[in-house]
Amino acid sequence: MSLIEIDGSYGEGGGQILRTAVGMSALTGEPVRIYNIRANRPRPGLSHQHLHAVEAVAEICNAECEGLEIGSTEIVFEPGKAKGGEYEVDIGTAGSVTLLLQAVKLAAIAADGPVEMEVRGGTDVKWSPPVDYEINVNAHYLDRIGYRYELEVLRRGHYPRGGGIVRARIEPPKRMKPLEAVKFGELESVRGISHCVRLPPHVAERQAKAASEIVERELGIRPEIEIETYPKGRDPHLGPGSGIVLWAEDDRGNRIGADALGEKGKPAEIVGREAAEQLVQRLRTGMALDEHMGDQILPFLAIADGESVFGVTGVDPHLPTNAWVVEKFLPVSIEIRGKEGEPATVEVRPEG
Repeated sequence: MSLIEIDGSYGEGGGQILRTAVGMSALTGEPVRIYNIRANRPRPGLSHQHLHAVEAVAEICNAECEGLEIGSTEIVFEPGKAKGGEYEVDIGTAGSVTLLLQAVKLAAIAADGPVEMEVRGGTDVKWSPPVDYEINVNAHYLDRIGYRYELEVLRRGHYPRGGGIVRARIEPPKRMKPLEAVKFGELESVRGISHCVRLPPHVAERQAKAASEIVERELGIRPEIEIETYPKGRDPHLGPGSGIVLWAEDDRGNRIGADALGEKGKPAEIVGREAAEQLVQRLRTGMALDEHMGDQILPFLAIADGESVFGVTGVDPHLPTNAWVVEKFLPVSIEIRGKEGEPATVEVRPEG
């Protein structure tokens, strides 16, 4: 058996390599061995979040797996035929729902019908895309290239309790369109969602007010920020938490996202200001995609019907790492014209 070999310590050396490699394996049908998993992290190996991501993809494509246990630093993943249907995943912790879905979205492309999945875990947690970003920025760009992805939030989950519930529906695309989105055009709107659960409503309101003041002052536009709160006694969430997600849209349909999470002892005003200042900074680069959307959309453009070119507000370490993994599975050339942390242009040229 011929295996694609992936060194999990390459580049940023985190869970992104694992998720992309397993997702690409399911998509292409190529078996893969991943070793040195999360070697660059304080606690190397599979965590609950990563283990359940692999298991979710394995269930979709009826894969045979070796090494699936907490703390494992090496797995072998042999995919079968991907099938549509209804699936359920419970991460069991506040592990990120949106990161788990990154692998699932790739695997679902090869499915023989729609994939519907209910996932329990963290919807708004550190070091991962908040669920409102996933719905309003990620799904927006996927829709532009022909990938139908819907996400419904039934309950939010914050660190440390988790307990969030989302339902995802993916319609496998017959073809993927290339993307041309280098420069951000004329700013048309700024929208957002500010939420709090198991906390007084004024927390979400103060986050939104602080963000609005900066957006109006720096961008000259009044943002539309939805306030999401829950009446006392009718709040279904397991633990307290708050956050805000903002996104700016131009006259070409490009969106730039920004977000911030609340923490114990962190004033709501600081949360709102962090998100707004991040948005303003990204918009000032003039690029069409924020740094996180760049690495997230890259694998999908690698199988598009034609060449893509897009601009990112900064080169996130995940971007070159994802490019390296994708090139292991597909005949594609990916060129990143820019340095880490700086604005850049990315060209994706499928050769198949």
